Amino acid sequence: MENSRPLCPKVILEGTRLTKKTELAFTLRDHPRFAGARRYRYHLPLVSAEWSGLTNEAWGPSLISFPPEHEETVLETYRTWVRLFELHRYYTWVVDRFHLSTAVHQQRHDRTFDVEWIERRLRPLGFAVVLCTRTPESFPDAREERLRVSANPVQYDDLDVFVREQDALRKAAASSALPVLELDVTGRSEAELADEVTDWYASRKLLQLEH
Repeated sequence: MENSRPLCPKVILEGTRLTKKTELAFTLRDHPRFAGARRYRYHLPLVSAEWSGLTNEAWGPSLISFPPEHEETVLETYRTWVRLFELHRYYTWVVDRFHLSTAVHQQRHDRTFDVEWIERRLRPLGFAVVLCTRTPESFPDAREERLRVSANPVQYDDLDVFVREQDALRKAAASSALPVLELDVTGRSEAELADEVTDWYASRKLLQLEH
């Protein structure tokens, strides 16, 4: 039997808080047209720059929110992730926030984070960015829904922070060297959003690698 090329899309989900990024990440990972039909569940990687494993503290610094003293560790971590993606180029990768979120957060603190080298290496692998957004007036309802399950509700006190971050992420995405889909999540289910992302990937021929 002739082997067909595997589905191996690679997506970076960017967006501020309350924009369904993580919910969409899990939905895409199990979407039969995005990641392939499966008769049983097996490992498909879902990784995130939001992981706060740089220090031994709850809600500590992440690859996004790191202070200057952790910069070299953060850069080494990004180099490690990118190299892993290169070594496993024929696999599906779902990334819940990555380099654009880092650049925007660091810029807010008057620090520069270079994303050019990251994107230069990710583009040949078929990575694309899905920027999840919502209308400014929909943030209060999204917050109320999140507060039912959040273990750290104080982070949602000031919604203006999220609106400003969303604007900054739009600017960062507009300058990205990767293909970008802006996805309005307002009032839409994760299944609808996953279908739109999959259709967009298919139209861009990003579900498989040609080489």
